Amino acid sequence: MIKSLSFNSHLLVMLGNFGLQNSRRATSHGFLFCLKDQTITKMKKDARLRVDSELDGSLSLRAVPPTLIAAEKEEAKAVLTLFFKKQGLSNAVAARIINKSELFIDHLVSRLHSVHKSRYLVGRELTTLEIRDALIPYLESLLEEHGSMLADVVESFPHPPIKDKPITLVSPPDSAPDSKQVKAVSRVTETSPAGMLRPQVVYLMELGMDLEKIKLITRRFPAFAYYSLEGKIKPVVEFLLELGVPKSDIPIILVIYRFPALLTYSRQKFKTTVDFLYEMGLSSENVGKVLTRCPTIISYSVEDKLRPTAKYFRSLGADVSLLLLRCPQTFGLSIEANLKPVTQFFIERGYTLEEIGTMISRYGALYTFSLADNLIPKWDFFLTMDYSKSELVKFPQYFGYSLEERIKPRIALVKKAGVRLLLNQILSLSSRNFENALEKKMQQQQQLTDQV
Repeated sequence: MIKSLSFNSHLLVMLGNFGLQNSRRATSHGFLFCLKDQTITKMKKDARLRVDSELDGSLSLRAVPPTLIAAEKEEAKAVLTLFFKKQGLSNAVAARIINKSELFIDHLVSRLHSVHKSRYLVGRELTTLEIRDALIPYLESLLEEHGSMLADVVESFPHPPIKDKPITLVSPPDSAPDSKQVKAVSRVTETSPAGMLRPQVVYLMELGMDLEKIKLITRRFPAFAYYSLEGKIKPVVEFLLELGVPKSDIPIILVIYRFPALLTYSRQKFKTTVDFLYEMGLSSENVGKVLTRCPTIISYSVEDKLRPTAKYFRSLGADVSLLLLRCPQTFGLSIEANLKPVTQFFIERGYTLEEIGTMISRYGALYTFSLADNLIPKWDFFLTMDYSKSELVKFPQYFGYSLEERIKPRIALVKKAGVRLLLNQILSLSSRNFENALEKKMQQQQQLTDQV
């Protein structure tokens, strides 16, 4: 393919030497030549990077376009800022920490590429919500491990923190280790005279969890150390397996990277939530997917939270079963504080309830975004793009892309080329596929000009 593109670029130069019919055509071919040349260089570089990646079996940061890395760094900084603010730090303190933590930000981006390796290999880039969902559980696990030292861990990464007075993220009533935690952790790590760990620990290790992860669960929920394998742990795990949750996903749900409290709920509590999901029209397979993606949904009251939220989305004409499958965390939002303000935002901009329902069905994460930080600035820029409002109904995922690192640069390229692409084509394609789509559109437009 690289050889073919090189030949085409050479052909364009030859045509230019013979003279073009008019200046407009010359401008178009000049832009095409520039784009081709950039594409060739990029493809050669990508080809070398793919070889590097295949040799070591990993996806290096070098294999990802620099513009995408820059965008993901900004996304990672935003997630880290939000996380610190939730721990009680001010904007100024959070910003100061992040400004000193370039290596840790690189580490977060590298983690994204590791977790979603297959997505990058096929040119599928992550949305803001997907980045947030990948990083928040990891930050929570670091907070559990390092506590009030987390800020120092972030600043000094990859070296151990050396400061004497760490920034306090949470103000605990007593800085001494909780005696219940100490006893609980000791209990799950102790062995029998024969050198065997407790049955519940062995069971979880057989599921793919290591002892450090089990200790993490125990520190968060000391009562776990006293759970019966047959009476508590195994029934929950087997219930998840019955619902179609892959065995390999059990550790993800239980460490608990996401929701350690899952083991504190009874089988009846699980059944109540699962029955509701069936009632909403989800299949058994999809119920398992929902619990894997958002295990916290088990903690929501069916009558006080899930059912009223489903009723609200149905009033907008949204497909509730599809919304539950694609973005179950939306059902954890407050109707009054989160959902209604977003609905009102779109109504004030001329969208009907039916159109809003279509948008939320197509992109469930839409209601998880901040009005001030996301929806309003992106809407204001959309008004400058010369697209009809209906484009956002067709592609509400627009709000999931970075304004500064994705939307503005690509819109600028499209305007410079003097062509028009669908919003979906502009934003959802990988860098290489976007360049190809833009080039193809320019060629089609030139052919029409030549015919005239």
